[in-house]
Amino acid sequence: MKLKLALAALAISATTAAQAQTIVDIAAGDERFTTLVAAVTAAGLAETLAGPGPFTVYAPVNDAFAALPAGTVDNLLKPENKGQLTDVLLYHVDDRNLSAAAIPNGSTYFKPLLTSQRLCITKGADGVTIADGTGDVANVVIADIQASNGVIHVIDKVLLPGQRPACH
Repeated sequence: MKLKLALAALAISATTAAQAQTIVDIAAGDERFTTLVAAVTAAGLAETLAGPGPFTVYAPVNDAFAALPAGTVDNLLKPENKGQLTDVLLYHVDDRNLSAAAIPNGSTYFKPLLTSQRLCITKGADGVTIADGTGDVANVVIADIQASNGVIHVIDKVLLPGQRPACH
């Protein structure tokens, strides 16, 4: 009986420890996000995104960054381009905890932390897509990675600010 209680307590503490991970902790521990983590660190946003939140982060995988025109990531990571990098990263963050279930069906404008911009998020039978300022669309490939300070939705494209996307 004592062994069962000890194992149960260990399982509960392991679950609590896993749930205590912030968005930054989860991204830093996942090889799919090494470019995103490097960018967040270069922009000085790691401490913010490790804070209490809540945050929803639309997290591009490494392949999404690799699909940008040659030299784009290296250019954004230069210290003199920190403001532009920060804008791109904040375009991927909402200041609410938005699970996939909380996203309404159809197309809706969402206001990311880059407040002068909008995203058009569409939820339908085929999943969730996000149109950015270029008119291109990212697909949510993994939804609802829960963190202690919000949620991560993994996307297959880097969202870029620009024109207000059409949202119908």
